[in-house]
Amino acid sequence: MKTFSFSFLIFCLTATFAQAACYADYKAKQDDPLRLHYGVTEVRGDCSVGSAEAQLRDSLPRDGWQLLNVLGVFDDTGLEERRDSAGEFYLRY
Repeated sequence: MKTFSFSFLIFCLTATFAQAACYADYKAKQDDPLRLHYGVTEVRGDCSVGSAEAQLRDSLPRDGWQLLNVLGVFDDTGLEERRDSAGEFYLRY
């Protein structure tokens, strides 16, 4: 029983550390005057478009932005190639 418990503990810890980072790219807007931006955000929790949308719908309005859409989610291998395109909105929200 001790071996099983220890093995289960190791499995749980390994699974926790193995979770890859998750990011999403999105588009947002402001009105009066119309401003658009493309951004990249880190997604907390479930790595899905739905989670990214919920997170951004909470954080963007604080600065007067409205989420238009989440383009997709990706891991850290796609992060650096989006840095220049996102500019000041790279990991801002």
